[in-house]
Amino acid sequence: MAEKNTASIGFEKQNWDAACVLRGNIDASEYKSVVLGLIFLKYISDRFDEKYNELVEEGDGFEEDIDEYTSDGIFFVPENARWKAIASKAHTEEIGTVIDEAMRAIEKENKRLKDILPKNFARPELDKRRLGDVVDLFTYIKMVDAGSSRDILGRTYEYCLSKFAEQEGKLAGEFYTPSCVVRTLVEVLKPFNGRVYDPCCGSGGMFVQSAKFIENHSGNINDVAVSRLLPRRPLR
Repeated sequence: MAEKNTASIGFEKQNWDAACVLRGNIDASEYKSVVLGLIFLKYISDRFDEKYNELVEEGDGFEEDIDEYTSDGIFFVPENARWKAIASKAHTEEIGTVIDEAMRAIEKENKRLKDILPKNFARPELDKRRLGDVVDLFTYIKMVDAGSSRDILGRTYEYCLSKFAEQEGKLAGEFYTPSCVVRTLVEVLKPFNGRVYDPCCGSGGMFVQSAKFIENHSGNINDVAVSRLLPRRPLR
């Protein structure tokens, strides 16, 4: 079975094409956070909706119980942050504020996301008409329908980063290293055990490729830890 990666473009390109509606309104370096933020928001909302519908069908009344989601590794999405609520406001002047408030609500319910999500959609220079058009296009892309792999978001994220890198030229090296370069480094390092240290950790590519290396060589993922910081050592 062929490995899924950014070469198997299809679903990933759908997301990129939708996001390109914003092109020309702001620089690639600026709209990167907008695009990736919307992709993440749509992904977790789709995952939430899938689980929500399952719970409704079970009929036990647990569809708003946060524990039902977190126990399955799914982020709980409050009602005002669900994509259908955002889509209903797509063509209003408040769409930027609606998305920012959705991000804050998600962070509040999911402590792991605290102070991580972008909240810059209400800024004046972001064309709200185009932002609404992107929301419309994303509404018709069901991310969970692209397959059962839990790496769907990662594939889309990496593909979009590579496209941003193409547009930004040499400056893109600050946040993106081509996956072929990272794979080569991992093959040389052979991370079967110990700690994988990546101080830059732009897109987390070193960690992802290390996991794939271990899987492809029948290793044990539990023998490896990851870190963005070196362990502190006593000064001599």
